[in-house]
Amino acid sequence: MSLFALVLATSALQATVGSTVAHQGGPTHQPPTPKDFRVEVLAANDLGMHCMDREFSIFSILPPFNVVRAQVVQPTDTSKPKLLDDQWIEVTYQPVTDPNGSRNSTSLGKTDFWQNVLGLFGVALPQGMGLTGLYMPAEAPTPGPQPMTYDAATKSWTAFGIPITPIDDAGQTNPYPLLRIVARWKASHQPLAYLDVVVPVAQETDCSNCHATGGIAATKPAVRWSNDPDLERQTKFNVLKLHDFAQGTNLMGAQPVLCASCHYSPALDLSGSGPQGSQIGHVTFSAAMHEYHGELVDGQGTPVFPHNGTADQTCYQCHPGAITQCARGAMKTGGMECLSCHGDMLAVGGKFPLLPGGSIDGTNDGKPRRPWMDLPRCQSCHTGDAVSHLSGTGYVLAADGIRLKQAYKTADNSASAILATNKRFAENTNKLYRFSAGHGNLSCENCHGSTHAEWPNANALANDNIAATQLQGHSGVVIECSTCHLPNTLFPQTLLGPHGMHVVADPRFYFDEDGHEDLYEHNPSACKSCHGTNLNGTALSRAAANRTFVTSEGTFHVTKGQAIGCTLCHDKP
Repeated sequence: MSLFALVLATSALQATVGSTVAHQGGPTHQPPTPKDFRVEVLAANDLGMHCMDREFSIFSILPPFNVVRAQVVQPTDTSKPKLLDDQWIEVTYQPVTDPNGSRNSTSLGKTDFWQNVLGLFGVALPQGMGLTGLYMPAEAPTPGPQPMTYDAATKSWTAFGIPITPIDDAGQTNPYPLLRIVARWKASHQPLAYLDVVVPVAQETDCSNCHATGGIAATKPAVRWSNDPDLERQTKFNVLKLHDFAQGTNLMGAQPVLCASCHYSPALDLSGSGPQGSQIGHVTFSAAMHEYHGELVDGQGTPVFPHNGTADQTCYQCHPGAITQCARGAMKTGGMECLSCHGDMLAVGGKFPLLPGGSIDGTNDGKPRRPWMDLPRCQSCHTGDAVSHLSGTGYVLAADGIRLKQAYKTADNSASAILATNKRFAENTNKLYRFSAGHGNLSCENCHGSTHAEWPNANALANDNIAATQLQGHSGVVIECSTCHLPNTLFPQTLLGPHGMHVVADPRFYFDEDGHEDLYEHNPSACKSCHGTNLNGTALSRAAANRTFVTSEGTFHVTKGQAIGCTLCHDKP
């Protein structure tokens, strides 16, 4: 049985029994009814962009495979909402039409993946079924909303491996399709709440800039380069021809070729077993792409991909970005690009050993970077607050004087992730952002958005902003306490919010003397950590939305993005 056949069988078993395992042998009691439940769905795709090949008959890098994770919160009369499990609740995904009229409910006829999946992955899939047994909703054996699998460890539901493509049902390209994630009453399947999330996917992964016939990588007279009129197919043929010429392989006679069958890629290692078979003894796929190509020079000795070059000069020659916006979140808006976090191609390819602390769990320090594991972290730039943060030699400080604009120190060729000493904005220990949880055990991505597409998207009309707006009435990081908490259930002086925050938009905090005034008198450093040592406001105390504060000093209006300081309403203490 192939690796993917084993994963497929395991996924099918989990889909059948997963919802019952958590409660076997547990206590039973009279179930509540749907009317007892006001719930909120929080959900996000795990990456800002998933990639897939446009055609699969020649070789494949990535299949159609997308991941959505969701949690269901029940506000209660206490200060702590309840993170629900699957005892009474189920969660499904279904298509929904976006504001531009685009809807994506199928994948058949939009890709040749199913015609080539047996040759590539060694498993014969039913038409429309993805590698883990999931379907697009209109093509499932039982069409309609599709179930997500509950994970008791994280109290979340996951759709792992949705075979979505960037082609909508009208045949138009839309790399940012929406799926509706619905919490339902398990007994009756009655909908309780939903959230519309972007499930991004692009086919812009492309080698044609260099490997199209006549390009810099397809000019050797000893090779008979392809003349296929389809540029994608021409380019792919040329890649195999060059590989055969340079490495003595016979890939042209082995189509379709799965690149990861020889060059290990964690993205396709669904069982997490590490390199196997013919992958042993070959460099990883990341090293083959990034390190090998990063060292190439042209006839004049100039690097084909400039060291420390811009994303357009390097990453976007192959990755989505030149057309499809892979990175499109708050960091992109702040002027950061791929190099700012990941380093150049040689660093990404693992040419240089990681510095102490550079690997995600510390076990790979001093060794080449592990792809998909040893990555930059939130704390690498968000190193603390206005009172305590990293700065000095080697750190690239942002204009706000608090955050960094580069996730590694200057002159560090390995681009090892900086580790903060103030962990206010740090991920969970030894975990990446997309696997971390914070306030109330909520997934970080469910409040901040997907990696590379962190809320808000600067385009106010972007599909990325829809989920946050549905949750709290405006785009941006989910910051409104009312999203999960009932009114007046929070103590006005609490600092137990996300990252040590106080309550937001609560008159008891900004109006009453027992609110922020009393808090400052007893703990002034807590206020200064976000509002600044001079209490004039900083980037950490910007208003998340237009607001009106009615206080004993008068009525005050603030606009979204305005830094909040004491003098907005009164003199400094």
